[in-house]
Amino acid sequence: MQSAQISTPAAASGNALVTQVLRYFGDRILAVHPTCDGMPPFWVDRKDIKALLESLRDHSTPRFEMLFDVTGIDERVRVHRDGQPAAEFTVVYHLMSFSGNSDVRVKVPLQDADLKLPTVIDLWPSANWYERETWDMFGIEFEGHPNLYRIVLPPTWEGHALRKEHPARATEMEPFSLDDDQEAFEQEALLFKPEEWGMKRKSDTSEFMFLNLGPNHPSVHGAFRIALQLDGEILVDAVPDIGYHHRGAEKMGERQSWHTFIPYTDRIDYLGGVLNNLPYVMAVEKMAGIEVPERVKTIRIMLSEMFRICSHLLFYGTFAQDVGQLSPIFYMFVERERIFNIIESICGARMHPGWFRIGGVAQDLPNGWETRVRELLEFMPQRLDEY
Repeated sequence: MQSAQISTPAAASGNALVTQVLRYFGDRILAVHPTCDGMPPFWVDRKDIKALLESLRDHSTPRFEMLFDVTGIDERVRVHRDGQPAAEFTVVYHLMSFSGNSDVRVKVPLQDADLKLPTVIDLWPSANWYERETWDMFGIEFEGHPNLYRIVLPPTWEGHALRKEHPARATEMEPFSLDDDQEAFEQEALLFKPEEWGMKRKSDTSEFMFLNLGPNHPSVHGAFRIALQLDGEILVDAVPDIGYHHRGAEKMGERQSWHTFIPYTDRIDYLGGVLNNLPYVMAVEKMAGIEVPERVKTIRIMLSEMFRICSHLLFYGTFAQDVGQLSPIFYMFVERERIFNIIESICGARMHPGWFRIGGVAQDLPNGWETRVRELLEFMPQRLDEY
């Protein structure tokens, strides 16, 4: 087996984590390849994945206590591999260290004919949903997972949406029709089966009752459903069901250019506005080696803070409304409208301006912007006591 390919500047200069991992795992590390974000990615065979993850969690310096994400990549159309192991699909584990304020990625190469690797739920219970989503989107099976079923797409969905052969537009699919047989099939799929939710129908002493809480209306602060397991009046278990408002942003991104995807980021968090633009354009700039002027950074932060305040105002108002107080939301909307007037005067739009650009912003600040912002800064602090 060939030894690890270490070509990152950090590794070449003696990156402590890379040195540490290679000391203990040696040839089991297939490669460590360059990244622009300084986060070392360790490629490892699936038979060694749990040993490496457990070592990073419990024994490395620093210790990576949190599993931040698990996802897949369809690599079949990749042109440049640049020293990476041959893989038709890659599973990526993103770990975070709170004690060391650092991140690391671990990657497992897989072939389409054998998309299997072990679950890591025993290391991080949070892997449950991450692995379900990876299976849902890519068809990658996690052996030992207690309940591997769809989490985002409907149970009757055919295929796995983030595989490259899956259609990206409805116009690429057959026209939708719902005959009697198909309707009966869809209705049967909606029948609640506790086993699919990881629940038992009965215990040694009683038979459980199951109750749906939701799904609520999409306008009521997020659509989701909770399946409740009851033993008389005692709540035994509650399992959330998400995916009712899944936009498929990653799939939409496959048919966009780097620039034309910016408006789609506006809607990742519907209330976030340019706050959604910011991490996207910064990621592209980091990959491309683009350094933006200080004035651009300041403008971006100012607009992002305005959207953050707007988002908090709406949260605060609707939270009060949900617990029976109707008045606060009207006060919140007054302040929110004042901020949106400033945003509109700068961006030309309100909730979804799509105003940030790769390398900068759409245009410079208009004449008179500072007067409106100063008025807001004088007005808002005195309102905080009211909140």
